[in-house]
Amino acid sequence: MRRRLHTFLTFASIVLSMAAVERAAPQQNGPSLLLVRQHPQPVITTRTPGTQGNRLGFEGGRAVKIGDIYHLFTSEMIDDPVWVKMRLGHWTSRDRLAWTRAGTIRESSGRRTGRDPRAALWSPLPVWDEDEHRWNLFYVAYRSAPPDDKRFLLNYDGRIWRAVSSVRGVEGIGGPYDDVGIVMQPGADSGSWEGLQGTDSFFPWRVGRRWYAFYGSARTEVMPIEHWLVGLASAPVLGGPWKRLGDRSPVPLETRFIENPIVTKAPGGGWLCVYDTDRADAIGWAYSANGIDWGPGRSLIVQPTGGAWSKDVRTPLGLIDEGGGRFTVFYTGFEQTPDWDRLFRGAGRETCAIGFAEVRFER
Repeated sequence: MRRRLHTFLTFASIVLSMAAVERAAPQQNGPSLLLVRQHPQPVITTRTPGTQGNRLGFEGGRAVKIGDIYHLFTSEMIDDPVWVKMRLGHWTSRDRLAWTRAGTIRESSGRRTGRDPRAALWSPLPVWDEDEHRWNLFYVAYRSAPPDDKRFLLNYDGRIWRAVSSVRGVEGIGGPYDDVGIVMQPGADSGSWEGLQGTDSFFPWRVGRRWYAFYGSARTEVMPIEHWLVGLASAPVLGGPWKRLGDRSPVPLETRFIENPIVTKAPGGGWLCVYDTDRADAIGWAYSANGIDWGPGRSLIVQPTGGAWSKDVRTPLGLIDEGGGRFTVFYTGFEQTPDWDRLFRGAGRETCAIGFAEVRFER
């Protein structure tokens, strides 16, 4: 879930037509990720057919493309309490514009008693396992309690669940998914930078014969919260056992705020990562030549006209390779300027939608 650390930023803006002139973040040595164009309107909102019963919109998840069909898995903030009463939804599209809700993968209880380990469910991330020829789905389950002035308790004690599609092959992406166990949670091997929030994100990718994963956490037992960071873990197979790599954690992509990183192979070799940053019209990204050691995080403005449809860009849902070095990146964003104090108290009424941009990778 998104935790904005400072107030809304306004960027100098240039109107970008759909014919689109490509724009980049400030030039740095090494590979670059450039904006080709931003689609000017969101493509899934709380007004889209299929969203009946969803009051507050969408946040986090992953989009992938199989053949000519886009599949989008996302957290749906269906009702009060905000960030607690959740569904994990699956959507499909052939053109990125018209979307059909294919079904509900999971639904949380929404109970803020502190006793239910699945009170809030977040961040459904489908990952293909070539060895098993089957889709896996990783998601976060939290406890929840009424917030207080000293701690953030709407989502805490996060644990990463792994579910496996009961249908083999790429066509099994829609599930149904069977839970097979928790792959990461707070424990004796947690780093000092991890805290009450528990494990708030988890995304694995393969390097050679071994799997690596970014996992996130925050010390939400103190307010104001000083940072959200990510660490690195590794496992011999996708199902684990997963081991935190303490000597590589936290990963220095950002020093203050990073959430929900998703990794994709880069054209011509290497890996790209996109993630939630704290800039209001941008996403974060980074490059790794070997898939393990990562260069510094950078910001890519995906909304050149500041605050156009999204008053605060939130989480990228991964990079979809469209060929020729081009990628589609779907992302969530607030349709109204967020009141973070109210949101942290569980009283938010702002809605989040899903839009997309096209980007290009250059070496």
